[in-house]
Formats: sequence, C-alpha cells, structure tokens
Amino acid sequence: MATKIRLQRHGKKGQPFYHIVVVDGRAPRDGRYIERIGTYNPLTNPATVVLNFDRALYWVNCGAESTDTARSLLRGQGVYMKKHLMGGVAKGAFSETEAEAKFAAWKEAKDRRLSDCKTEAINASRAEMKVRLEAEAKVKEARAAVVAEKRQAIAEKERQEREAAEAAEAAAKAEAEGETPVAAEEAPATEEAPAEAEAQAETEAPAEA
Repeated sequence: MATKIRLQRHGKKGQPFYHIVVVDGRAPRDGRYIERIGTYNPLTNPATVVLNFDRALYWVNCGAESTDTARSLLRGQGVYMKKHLMGGVAKGAFSETEAEAKFAAWKEAKDRRLSDCKTEAINASRAEMKVRLEAEAKVKEARAAVVAEKRQAIAEKERQEREAAEAAEAAAKAEAEGETPVAAEEAPATEEAPAEAEAQAETEAPAEA
C-alpha cells in the first residue's frame, strides 16, 4: 500500500487549520487517514508547526511520499536532515554520536533563526502599531481643529447676533424716549393756531366797514 504524508484541511472559511496525516495514496484529501502526526497553523507569524518527530521520521523511513507542502514542513522540522544523517551512520561515514551532534547544531541554528524571525515580526508589528497610532492622533487633531473652528464660528455668529439685538433694542429705546417731549411741545402750537386766526379776522373786520 502506497502511503502519503499530506495536509488535511480543517477550520472555518478564511481561517484554515491543517492536520498533518499519513494516508493511503488512493484516499481523498479529507478522507480517512492512517495516523495523524502533527498540525500546521499558517495564520500565525511565523507559521506554527506541531509535529510528532519520531513518527514522522518512521513514516519517511518507511517510504511514505510527501506532498510539496508537507515535505517543506517536514524539512523545516529536520525530519529529512535526520534521515540523511542516519543514512550516513548506516554507511559508516560517521558515528551515531557525531550524527546527533550535527543534528543538535543544525537544530540550534534553526531555532536561532526562528527566534530572530519572531523578534523581527514583533518589532515590525510594534513599528506598524506606532505608525498607525501616530496617524490616528493626527486625524484626531485635525478633527478637533475643525470642531474648534466650527464652535468659534458659531460663537462669533451668536455674539454678533446678540450685539445686533442689543443695538436694535437700544435704538428703539432711545427713539421711544425722544418722541414723548416732542409730542408735548407740539400740542400747544396746534391749539394756538385758531386763536391767531380769530385775532386776524377781528383786525380785518373794521377795515372793511
């Protein structure tokens, strides 16, 4: 039976999560599997791979073929590196102790690179967050300036309307106060007009006689 190591998709739409499984080569992608040897989460940065190293190495040594993505994940975890070193031990190129030392050195360098990658990702995330916060602060300042300008314009308009109302009220009051004595002075003049007319009539009457 030809076996394959492949990814089996799980998770919600747009949020994939994969199981690393050993399956019969004739089985469908998401069908029954022989053994699950790990998980793969591509949504994290860097991607998270949890692998049963010994079982993965066992199936690789048994001749299980890997899909391209599964091979990349197993290679990143050092499965094929360990297989290569064990082949060197079997051929007598070096001892098993030397093979373990070489694999430990490789693993240490791999972990260091992964740690550096995580640090870079964290620093990049912090820098992006800082830029975003600065942009948001600038937008808030611009909005506050616009709001302050509108409030100032409204206050200026209210002040002008208030001053205009006060000026109109003062003018009306002054006009009302100025009309009262004028009316009192003009009243006798209207009454004297008939008296002058009568006096003029009396002076003209004897002259005609």
